[in-house]
Amino acid sequence: MSLRRPHDMMATFSMASMTDIIFLLLIFFMITSTFVFPTALEVNLPQSTIQTALKPSTRVFIDRERNLYASFGAEEPQPMQQDALLAFLQLAQQQAAPGEDFIAIYADEDVPYGAIVEVLDMGAKNNLKMVLATRPTTTQKARKQ
Repeated sequence: MSLRRPHDMMATFSMASMTDIIFLLLIFFMITSTFVFPTALEVNLPQSTIQTALKPSTRVFIDRERNLYASFGAEEPQPMQQDALLAFLQLAQQQAAPGEDFIAIYADEDVPYGAIVEVLDMGAKNNLKMVLATRPTTTQKARKQ
């Protein structure tokens, strides 16, 4: 009399549980990661209590010495003169996707307010959508964590 096992062993491995774990890890890392705009410019932004979640397609930087830099999309910021800045911004806004057609201004907190207003006024006169970028306050950072 021979003893047989009631079921034969299968040589396959189910990957269903492994894909679930990988999917959950992917979601976890996407949610916990922060989106940072890499720039070579050192701009110390002023603090604000409210932040926008929109990602600008065009960025204007004003450094401590009041030099202007501009970039479109993922390009590196290029130095600009104020008269050339207007033509660049108009062209960039025309090329931007709907909903991303606004221009973010990143000004160092030591820049006089008048210099920022000059750039904002130039945009307002030419119907450009501009926002002033700031960094969150420490209380807002604590709330996000």
